Amino acid sequence: MNPVPVLAVATEINRLHEQAKAQSVQSRQMLNGALDAAWQAGHLLRSEKQRVRRRMGRGAWMLWLEANFSGTPRTAQRYMRLAQSVTDVTFMQGMSLRLAYARLGIATESKSPAKRSLAHRLPRHLVLTNKLVRALENQTDKAGPEQSEAYRRDLRVLYEKLRPWFEAVGPHAPALAKFRSSVCAHRA
Repeated sequence: MNPVPVLAVATEINRLHEQAKAQSVQSRQMLNGALDAAWQAGHLLRSEKQRVRRRMGRGAWMLWLEANFSGTPRTAQRYMRLAQSVTDVTFMQGMSLRLAYARLGIATESKSPAKRSLAHRLPRHLVLTNKLVRALENQTDKAGPEQSEAYRRDLRVLYEKLRPWFEAVGPHAPALAKFRSSVCAHRA
């Protein structure tokens, strides 16, 4: 048996081992960098969201995001939840963003649209209610004073009819509150 090939194989194994160690360190550093960058971006997004809402109102935040953030609104939301959930990101070092989100209970979607499935679907009456409220809001904005008053009355009747459904379904109380605030806003 020739000792040269064995020595060459051992040398190659050791070279690959050193390469694996070095890339593992680089990988960990990249993961830490990604986690830290997302956390810092989350803090900046949270403060900017407060500023935009103070100056321009609640509805302006999504417009600001679309105009100024190159990621998706969902990504911005995850970054902000990460910043809100963790005071010091160093204890999560070595974790990918996806793993950090999972550990913190921050929802993520599948990367493939075909594999995505809605984990939670709203009941049909809530979907219909949201559509009706939006339609009435759009019409009220375009209508004259007497037509606006008619829409307000219709919205009030709709609220009274749907109220027992919302109250019977406990977890949907936030939807009822939103609907109630829409009715109150239209009454004013």
